[in-house]
Amino acid sequence: MDKKMGQANEKSGFAALVGRPNVGKSTLMNRLIGQKIAITSNKPQTTRNRIQTVYTDERGQIVFLDTPGIHKAKNKLGEYMVRAAERTLSEVDVILWLVEPTDYIGAGEQHIAGQLAHTKTPVILVINKVDTVKKEEILHFIDTYRRLLNFAEIVPVSALKGTNTDTLLGVIFQYLPCGPKFYDEDTVTDQPERQIVAELIREKALRCLDEEVPHGIAVVIDRMKERGSQGLVDIDATIMCERDSHKGIIIGKQGSMLKKIGSAARYEIERLLGCQVNLKLWVKVKKDWRDSDFLIKNFGYDKKEL
Repeated sequence: MDKKMGQANEKSGFAALVGRPNVGKSTLMNRLIGQKIAITSNKPQTTRNRIQTVYTDERGQIVFLDTPGIHKAKNKLGEYMVRAAERTLSEVDVILWLVEPTDYIGAGEQHIAGQLAHTKTPVILVINKVDTVKKEEILHFIDTYRRLLNFAEIVPVSALKGTNTDTLLGVIFQYLPCGPKFYDEDTVTDQPERQIVAELIREKALRCLDEEVPHGIAVVIDRMKERGSQGLVDIDATIMCERDSHKGIIIGKQGSMLKKIGSAARYEIERLLGCQVNLKLWVKVKKDWRDSDFLIKNFGYDKKEL
């Protein structure tokens, strides 16, 4: 009887995380879920696809969509990323707009505010990185953003430290419809393991490489196979880049950079899979792949999914 009552009161729905590149969307989503699904780095445009993750507790279920940062597209991959983010706005029950604590509203934020003004979906303003400012300044920042849009709620958090994230979860549940769960309680993401593995390798490349290289890389998993009953997984992966000069940088002197990327990625992949991993990395050049519809699709960014 009690179980049926609990199910009747359950809420389940979709929440989109939007914002400029590098405001902490993926970090926040990983924090809320309680484990690493989305890759993070201090480089913009780290997230390229809509990543769907699931949070479940006794109140119900929140399905989070971590969208690529909304920005002015410079190539076909950029157009794909912006479309992925913008289409999400009309498909969810609540929107979380992540911003940084500031009293300067730049062109990027103005652009997002203009788009959100046209949606009927409730918008929760999430002021992230409050651990970087004084507490007494936060009210001033709230007041600055309040003038931009009629927000359903405003919640200051620190995704990095976990400050106020429990409060944010409670606020999200307030705006979800009553209904049964979309996924079973053990589900944390709809992403295939191969895709998460590819993204973890890309994350390590983003963190290790120079500024000019990361935007032009993609990672393809060529092979991922368990080795009998040895508790070992063999993974062959290729890092694609756009220029011959980039290939040299990614490989490094006597392969040093590629070893560094591989070692860091293997540690994360082993944590994800819960077993030992034998990771082999290669580097190939595909010139201007970000402007090729065929190659964009080949690397996992399919426009037909939008």
